Amino acid sequence: MTVVFTGPMAAEIRAAVEAGEYASTSEAVRDAVRLWSTRRQLREQDVAELRMAWDCGLASGLVGPLDFSDLRRDARARPAGKSDGEHGG
Repeated sequence: MTVVFTGPMAAEIRAAVEAGEYASTSEAVRDAVRLWSTRRQLREQDVAELRMAWDCGLASGLVGPLDFSDLRRDARARPAGKSDGEHGG
């Protein structure tokens, strides 16, 4: 596999090696690929969690039209700092 870096990227990798952060440019690139792979896995997990939340929301049923006046009145009637689903203790 051949990888070509832009001048600034290559300079940054070489500087990290010269500073002793990595033993070689290959080691620096492997570290970058590991970080990239981890970020991809985390993104996939986030998407899976969002899909699950979406599915749960759909499965919870239709509420019908929202009356924002009622929502504001209910919010104002709640004690400060409390939201639905919060429990004291």
